[in-house]
Amino acid sequence: MALIRYRTMNTAAAEIFYRETVPEVVEGRPPILLLHGFPSSSHQYSGLMHRLGREFHMIAPDYPGFGQSRDVSPPGAFVYSFENISRTIEEFIDKLSLERFVLYVFDFGAPVGFRIAARRPDLIAGVIIQNANAYEAGLSDAARRLVSIPRHDEAGLKELDGLLTLEGTKFQYFTGVADPESISPDGYTLDQLYLDLPGRKAHLIDLLLDYKSNVDAYPVWQEWLWQASLPAQILWGRNDPFFVEAGARAYLTDLPNAELHLFDTGHFALEERLDAIAPLVAGFVNRLPKFVTS
Repeated sequence: MALIRYRTMNTAAAEIFYRETVPEVVEGRPPILLLHGFPSSSHQYSGLMHRLGREFHMIAPDYPGFGQSRDVSPPGAFVYSFENISRTIEEFIDKLSLERFVLYVFDFGAPVGFRIAARRPDLIAGVIIQNANAYEAGLSDAARRLVSIPRHDEAGLKELDGLLTLEGTKFQYFTGVADPESISPDGYTLDQLYLDLPGRKAHLIDLLLDYKSNVDAYPVWQEWLWQASLPAQILWGRNDPFFVEAGARAYLTDLPNAELHLFDTGHFALEERLDAIAPLVAGFVNRLPKFVTS
């Protein structure tokens, strides 16, 4: 098994908790920065890190307001938006002195990671995209409805609040999976524990209401993808209730040489298809040019 260290780092907004592998051999491979989704945290990558962490340097932070990260700014000082979270993770990257890395994004990881990449494209050696949307074609009807909810819509806010219940969390974990008995209860139970911490749900409602800012930013991210022409791997649970298969295929417009792998599972593809995904990730990173630090 991989050797994993559990660490914290102080940023202006939060004490960021993160998991970091200590590989036996790196051999010039770029590190992998794993950015988690909703309603999860870095724990969603535990299985992948245990599988690949002896071979690769892997880093998975918890965003402000997620997982084990703790707010350090005065109450109300940090506005929970995707822009602000991306700035905090960018500060985290700089404090770790990460000069170039593979960006692995899932779900909320796209609006966090792609904002950073568009600002600082030289950081990104390659990108792995797992059920992380950047195209309007990838939004299901349910996602389009949720994205359009305004702050003053009481019925809409109630619907968003339902996503933060145990039933809503389990819906994301189980919808579209081929074998429900393969889904460990540990993941969604831990997610819900974090969601139920004081103040967390209000922050997440703010983020869900801010998701429309990501749709507005899709053209910017698409331009970055096209201009950067990066090595890319797309991993997609094709039965995702929010981000549909068309979103995976849309990436090929701007990344025509990307690897595309579709799986008969749902949103949290790693929960059911880790055995298939781990070797694909390893193969992709091993094929990248050797990483040389300055």
